[in-house]
Amino acid sequence: MTDVLIPGGRDVRATLDEPETADEVDAIVIACPPHPQHGGSRTDQRLMAVSEALREAGIACLRFDYGEWDDGYGEREDVRNAIRWAADRDDGEGADDRPIGVFGYSFGASQALLASATVDRPVAGVAALAPTATLEEDLDAVEALSTLESPALILYGERDTTVDWEPVVERARERGDDVVSLPADHFFLGTHDELSQEVVDFFERLFVRP
Repeated sequence: MTDVLIPGGRDVRATLDEPETADEVDAIVIACPPHPQHGGSRTDQRLMAVSEALREAGIACLRFDYGEWDDGYGEREDVRNAIRWAADRDDGEGADDRPIGVFGYSFGASQALLASATVDRPVAGVAALAPTATLEEDLDAVEALSTLESPALILYGERDTTVDWEPVVERARERGDDVVSLPADHFFLGTHDELSQEVVDFFERLFVRP
């Protein structure tokens, strides 16, 4: 694990989890935590499980904490800046060759879609676990998914009544994206291994080199 300070004018601190063999690091996934005002952080159990599964698959993962609360707007920029950091961290050398994925849970899932659809760096794909359709009137995850130019994986809990995931799932199916239902509520207890494997499988398909 390596501590990282994400540039961009906000206090955004992160942990970079890398595979044991440095030569394996040719892809990276940005992991976006749930709502920071409800205790969401880079140590969220679902983010930790996904990060460990990615690391075991030879894929690096950057888990970060949002900066000071900004009604979802600054948090979207935090995700964008994390993507930019991942793309530019070798001073531009080889950046075009390193696939970047974005994963998020709950609030972080919506932010993953919102940021990936608007960031000025290429994103290979987005995996969103329990995204809610709208954070604010102009922070619409369904609209973001509609304009996203990369593939998406949407995972949701069949018993999840905490967030409004149905519109996101409907739009994903209309786009032909991958949609996975899990026998869980919003917290996905007992399904961390299953959901982590789904996320890893999705990114491995995207990151495979010809």
